[in-house]
Amino acid sequence: MKLPVVITPGENGFFVAEIPVLPGCISQGRTKKETLANIKEAADLCLESMNEEGWTLPKEYTLD
Repeated sequence: MKLPVVITPGENGFFVAEIPVLPGCISQGRTKKETLANIKEAADLCLESMNEEGWTLPKEYTLD
């Protein structure tokens, strides 16, 4: 599955990543590569808990 990721420069040289379609899914890293790896892990955890928290992905995204 591909989801949109927004990466912005953070404080102290870190990068901050978020996935707007996953509420609260935010991570960071020292490099863009590390940031992408961290946000992927965060996304996996968000997707695991989505049923427990009672939310779903927007209809244009699927878990395929």
